[in-house]
Amino acid sequence: MSSHSCVSRIRRAYGLKRVGHGGTLDPAVTGVLPIALGPATRLLPYLEGDKTYRGIVQLGVRTDSDDLEGEVLEERPIPSLSDTDLVSALAPFRGAIQQRPPAVSAVHVNGERAYKLARAGQCPELAPRPVTIHRLALLDWDPVQGRLELEVHCSAGTYIRSLARDLGDALGCGGSLARLRRTRALGFGLEQSVPLEQLEGEPPALLNPLEVLGHLPQHQLDGEGMTGWRCGRIQSCDPSWVLESPVVVVDPDGNLAGMARVASPGQLQPKLVLDAAG
Repeated sequence: MSSHSCVSRIRRAYGLKRVGHGGTLDPAVTGVLPIALGPATRLLPYLEGDKTYRGIVQLGVRTDSDDLEGEVLEERPIPSLSDTDLVSALAPFRGAIQQRPPAVSAVHVNGERAYKLARAGQCPELAPRPVTIHRLALLDWDPVQGRLELEVHCSAGTYIRSLARDLGDALGCGGSLARLRRTRALGFGLEQSVPLEQLEGEPPALLNPLEVLGHLPQHQLDGEGMTGWRCGRIQSCDPSWVLESPVVVVDPDGNLAGMARVASPGQLQPKLVLDAAG
């Protein structure tokens, strides 16, 4: 099932047209798909961008899509590798790196999606892009099948398929992604997720957006400030807050009132007012 199909099912379950997801999952990938309903769709850009995955890499196989769903381009023998060898091979991929997206991806090339060009028989040349891999851990190694399991905590825009390909190239035998599960995205984890089957009955209760905006500073309005906020007026704030950083704004009762940015030291500019006056 595609991410778009998931959104369609949620629209029907809650009787809402305004539904959005926070980061596409490829149809072959399982795991967390954050969904926002109604006005909360406007909060998606403010959520944590980092994501965490668990994936299986198959060594010895190169494909045109960098996963086992694609056409096999080459098969090579897998060298004798120990856990120590693999840990050493993974080291260069940690931190800030340059990564070339897969040819079969949603990256734009001259106004066209790369996957459309690839399916039309073209070979799009994709430039490397900066990404950050915060954590890269070897969970398991099966030398008989040539498969290793990884946990990856990374920035938005990181392709685990590219990581599988590049790791295989570094080991000299090629590699492709065999299986992938997203365990965390935009501040949501598997433990908060619900299976789609639950939508068939009573739709699950929704989470308070403040739960997943907790990584941002929070500014509480008083009565007078709330009146000005609803009219879009600049608000005073902590002068130590970083310029241009987003800030969660709550009303006098502690409910979400919207989002602001630190426009200058000690001043908040409204960016999203949920209950605007007029």
